[in-house]
Amino acid sequence: MADHRNGTAKPSEQNASKSSSYQIDLDTFSKRLKAFYSSWEENRDSLWASADAIAVATPPPSDDLRYLKSSALNIWLLGYEFPETIMVFTSKQIHFLCSQKKANLLETLGKSAKSALNLEVLIHVKAKNEDGASQMEEIFNAIKSHAESEKVVVGHIAREAAEGKLLETWREKLELNFQLGDVTNGFSELFAVKDENEITNVKKASFLSASVLKNFVVPKLEVIIDEEKKVTHSSLMDDTEKAILDPAKSKVKLKAENVDICYPPIFQSGGQFDLRPNSSSNDDHLYYDATSVIICAIGSRYNSYCSNVARTYLIDADDIQNRAYNVLFKAHEAAIGSLKPGKKIGEAYKAAMEVVEREAPEFASNLTKSAGTGIGLEFQESGLRLNAKNDRLVKAGMIFNVSLGFQNLKAPTNNPKTESFSLLLADTVIVRENVPEVATSTSSKAFKDVAYSFNDEEEEEKSKPKIEMNGLDGFLSKTTLRSDNQEMTKEEQRRQHQAELARQKNEETARRLAGGGLGSSDGRGALRTSNDLVAYKNVDDVMNSRELMIYVDQRNEAILLPIHGSLVPFHIATVKSVTSQQDCNRGYEDGSRMSYIRIIFNVPGTAFVPHDANSLKNQGAIYLKEVTFRSKDARHINEKVQLIKNLRRQVASRESERAERATLVTQEKLQLSKTKPIRLSDLKIRPAFEGRGRKMGGTLEAHFNGFRFSTSRQGESVDIMYANVKHAFFQPAEREMITLLHFHLHNHIMVGKKKTKDVQFYVEVMDVVQTLGGGRRSTYDPDEIEEEQQERERTNKINSEFSAFVSRVGDIWDQPHLRNLQLEFDQPLRELGFHGVPQKSSAFIVPTSSCLVELIETPFLVITLSEIEIVNLERVGLGQKAFDMAIVFKDFKKDVLRIDAIPIAALDGIKEWLNAINIKYYESKMNLNWRTILKTIT
Repeated sequence: MADHRNGTAKPSEQNASKSSSYQIDLDTFSKRLKAFYSSWEENRDSLWASADAIAVATPPPSDDLRYLKSSALNIWLLGYEFPETIMVFTSKQIHFLCSQKKANLLETLGKSAKSALNLEVLIHVKAKNEDGASQMEEIFNAIKSHAESEKVVVGHIAREAAEGKLLETWREKLELNFQLGDVTNGFSELFAVKDENEITNVKKASFLSASVLKNFVVPKLEVIIDEEKKVTHSSLMDDTEKAILDPAKSKVKLKAENVDICYPPIFQSGGQFDLRPNSSSNDDHLYYDATSVIICAIGSRYNSYCSNVARTYLIDADDIQNRAYNVLFKAHEAAIGSLKPGKKIGEAYKAAMEVVEREAPEFASNLTKSAGTGIGLEFQESGLRLNAKNDRLVKAGMIFNVSLGFQNLKAPTNNPKTESFSLLLADTVIVRENVPEVATSTSSKAFKDVAYSFNDEEEEEKSKPKIEMNGLDGFLSKTTLRSDNQEMTKEEQRRQHQAELARQKNEETARRLAGGGLGSSDGRGALRTSNDLVAYKNVDDVMNSRELMIYVDQRNEAILLPIHGSLVPFHIATVKSVTSQQDCNRGYEDGSRMSYIRIIFNVPGTAFVPHDANSLKNQGAIYLKEVTFRSKDARHINEKVQLIKNLRRQVASRESERAERATLVTQEKLQLSKTKPIRLSDLKIRPAFEGRGRKMGGTLEAHFNGFRFSTSRQGESVDIMYANVKHAFFQPAEREMITLLHFHLHNHIMVGKKKTKDVQFYVEVMDVVQTLGGGRRSTYDPDEIEEEQQERERTNKINSEFSAFVSRVGDIWDQPHLRNLQLEFDQPLRELGFHGVPQKSSAFIVPTSSCLVELIETPFLVITLSEIEIVNLERVGLGQKAFDMAIVFKDFKKDVLRIDAIPIAALDGIKEWLNAINIKYYESKMNLNWRTILKTIT
């Protein structure tokens, strides 16, 4: 079960025997066991109290938030904390004294210890109602037998008190039998330098801490101050703790069971400040009047590894507060910058003090006495305190909580809640070979991001220049909160940013238009002129028949019509339509009905048939628009109509394909991989091949310079060159029925007989099943539960296969010959998605880092964000349940793309997203006629 206070899974008595629930990482155990014994051997006298054996006793679990060296050793060496367990290390053996169920988990260590250091693992099982005295005697005898001298020294952690019957008995017997030495410094040194796995855990914890501060705490404080709410420090503490324990609230994708707090979040204001790490939030109300200061400190853990971040927020700061904060900022940066391998730890504090003495010597006495401590499995690692007296050397892999502040500074005011103030900054810093890495940099500490001002709002508003909006006025919200550099609430920040984007966009567009760059052509193929339509090259080729009737010449793609006693040929492409009709009111003398065939031709200059170069050259030409023939043979008339329609359909299909192929760009030839290619099987393709095999599965292979998709049918394959890929997307099945890979291309290719710029490969992760009889099944139906489980397993398996393929293709794209293409798979950000109607039906549209896409319903929607000029949000007004989005492209010849019927609840999210990616947007109450507007741009 997960232990809330320790942030890691403990092998409890109930579950310890289940190896499927808990497994010790034997590779990590072997690696760290070697490091432990190596340190013990090399520094036996200086760090390990000349100990012949080392005994570590872990106390029972506690609801109190505490940090123990024994618990840290458990987690560092074994991956879990083992309460009420005694470990004894000798030169040849490792002894464990524990319960039976913990022993079941620990017995897997034997082979690893043997192969790593030739150590024997002995497990002494204590019965539930025993005090373990007999097992302790066995351990003592083993210690004495392996000791090199008669006076045996056993190292222990002296500062940890014995808790519980087992540990009290152990400490009592240990003191009677051996001389004890404190090995706390040895473990401090052992834990000081972290490996990459430990650093990763600290970075995840740091990201969580900084994200909670940035995405949860700061917005919450802004709302409280903006709306003048009364909220206590303790209630803020409780809300923030819940946000840490539920990372999703801060947009962090970490499993909640791996997360815990390092300490209850700290909020202080109103003149009462305590910068010590063990301080707490009181029940006073948050104070945010002029010249007030708010201190926030947050510490979170991931897999038991700690992180810390602290920020100070200034409200209408006076000159002294401004100066003090800027000095503290510089001192904090100096302390971080001095943490480089080979330097003394104490130099960090000295560097900070030098900045203070140089910039503001009157504040030197108020500077905290240290600049922080080491951090890791313990929130404060002993021996790594950043004070002037610490001569230990900094090493790459060490991690520090660099915490610096000014305590009890005085402000020129008579208000008791603001006359005394303190400042605090803290960051989690990883020591690297060259430059220290600030793991909590997500949360800004720059003065412009922490200083807020309410003063002189009206004067500032009047002094602002009016910004031209080109007639598309946005709806501006009422704002009251702004920082010292005129930043206000989110809506006001967006408005100011959008104003700057408008200025930049106008300048950019003016430059583009001045250079004659209205965008590329529409990419359509050249239309065939009337001169291209040749049925017969000379008169001798025309069919000569004495019988005057309608003929359909399939070979020459022409129809021959009897006009004035001659057969006159017409190319089938000149025919617009052909119909037949029977006249029921008129007939012949033999009683047969009169039938008609009517043929209408394409005439240049009429609707939908523009003039071509040839028709413009011969403007005096006379064209035949339509012709009607009468016959008493209705069967013959219907037969000819059908033949003409079939021929017309065949030629139109061929010409359409020719026009599409005319715009195709010749691709390079696919170079097959010399080794076994990366392969993903059982995929379907969209657009699908024609014929019976249109839904036949195939295999996608990644070769040297492109992909090849092929099915089992002869010659049915598609090649996609890497150089032709504009965007690549991987969308795992979450709420959809398919997992897919989608490629949006620079140039069209042919898939079967279809010309396309979008090619998608997908797998259906679950089948659409209809229950026979339509009966409703119970939620607790075993068959239903089993089916759901199977569906989940299938979905996870398919998503994993696609993810592995994407990862391996990414490795290919990182090779030198492809690196300049800068290809990578993009993944839609579902949390930013919204519903809308881009075509004819509603769809869920989601942004990616470079596009706005809809990849489930066809036709697909892929909009490159860098090609967007502006976005206009239309039908935005009070009482509206939905609005529309009009996307205007930089290529003004392209039609404006519309996404209709977007729910009004998505408006703020879309505005925030557009603002974040630097796209200028406008708002209007009505839909605009964009074709007319774009024609006015010159």
